[in-house]
Amino acid sequence: MRKERDSLGEKEVPDDALYGIQTVRAMENFPVTGRTAFPELIDSYVLLKKACAEANIELKKLDQKKGDHILKACERLHGSFYDEFKVDVFQAGAGTSFNMNVNEVIANKALEIAGKEKGDYQYIHPNDHVNMSQSSNDTFPTASHLAMIDISRDLLDELNRLKTDFQKKGNEFSDIAKSGRTHLMDATPVTLGDEFFAYARTIERSYGSLNTSLKGLYELPIGGTATGTGINTPEGFRDKVVKILSSECGFEFRSAKNSFETLQSRMPMCDLMGALKNLALELIRISNDLRLLSSGPKTGFSEMELPAVQPGSSIMPGKVNPVMAECLNMISFQIVGNATTVDMAVQAGQMELNVMTPVITYNIMESISMLNNFLPVFREKCVQGISANRSKCRAHFESSASLATLLSPKIGYMKAAELAKESNEKDIPVPKLAVEKGILTEKEAEELFSTENAAKSKYHKSLDEE
Repeated sequence: MRKERDSLGEKEVPDDALYGIQTVRAMENFPVTGRTAFPELIDSYVLLKKACAEANIELKKLDQKKGDHILKACERLHGSFYDEFKVDVFQAGAGTSFNMNVNEVIANKALEIAGKEKGDYQYIHPNDHVNMSQSSNDTFPTASHLAMIDISRDLLDELNRLKTDFQKKGNEFSDIAKSGRTHLMDATPVTLGDEFFAYARTIERSYGSLNTSLKGLYELPIGGTATGTGINTPEGFRDKVVKILSSECGFEFRSAKNSFETLQSRMPMCDLMGALKNLALELIRISNDLRLLSSGPKTGFSEMELPAVQPGSSIMPGKVNPVMAECLNMISFQIVGNATTVDMAVQAGQMELNVMTPVITYNIMESISMLNNFLPVFREKCVQGISANRSKCRAHFESSASLATLLSPKIGYMKAAELAKESNEKDIPVPKLAVEKGILTEKEAEELFSTENAAKSKYHKSLDEE
């Protein structure tokens, strides 16, 4: 063990640890979940520290030699040494504990590179050198912005792929007429393809909302330091850091229009969580549809079949359940819950700072990560293998009394309603009744109630045609 000292006193730190005394205090103070920061947040924080060191060197505030050691440390830490970041995701407000964890790891790695002993903070200090021109209050939200943008790229790509898979199913099922359902009751016909085209459009819309919300994160709080004044930063520091980050990440980041506002408000993060929540709500709805449409196979809708991926019961032999859709439901429920946490944390900001940013960041990152992990599996093991039960769709189409709606222009709503009622009571299809009662000839009935006419959309345009 080595001994380190901070403003509260002295503590022992493992000799081989890159973290230091403040990390040890946080580990003792916050033994909450055992969950630590997402790798994307760690990498983003290290990248931010590197950009700050570069700016401080260029502005002649940080000694060139010490600065070079810090830069090399950041390069070596990026993408590795994740087990050195020990602070629980539930921690001290504003992310001070995690910021110091990062500062200590970088400082001790830089000391190693310089040929010094770990903990030799007289040469390179976590606060004086690594954290130069910075505060937890501006670095934690800035690193969070970077991490959220980074992790969202995979989600955007995956949403595009999910949209495409739904679109393919829409094309495959475009000729399969079936009964529509409103209020879960029989309604005028649609095609199975129409339903899948609608799912594709939903995902496309969700993609757009998510992509738009990410743009708000391009405005970075860095440079505001403790309260937004930029105290202890050299002239030009903020813009230089933003320029370096833009070059490193390939995004057009911008300095805050009002540094006070970007420390007080977490609105851009709330916008992103809102887009994720809305996506989750739509995924719940779509999953519920898939479960209903595949229900049965003998006593449910059974208009399509989901791929069988595992036995469905420990007691009922041969039973297969819609487990992929069920899992997506549960993930989406969790995301909706995460959004409630984020909402509460966003409104909990006080005066010059929202100290609840760590829990906001964690819940957003968790939501995106779950979708990144599961959506590819959901597509491949569920959506891509969906097959239609054409005979069941046809039977539901032909037996639906809602076909009487097509007769309303000819005989009026009330007479059509009477025909529908009689169809249900006598279990005679509407087309047959219409012919028996002399309302239509057989040829007229065949044309009017053909699947092409009854389920034809006047407004549908596939995404491929747009």
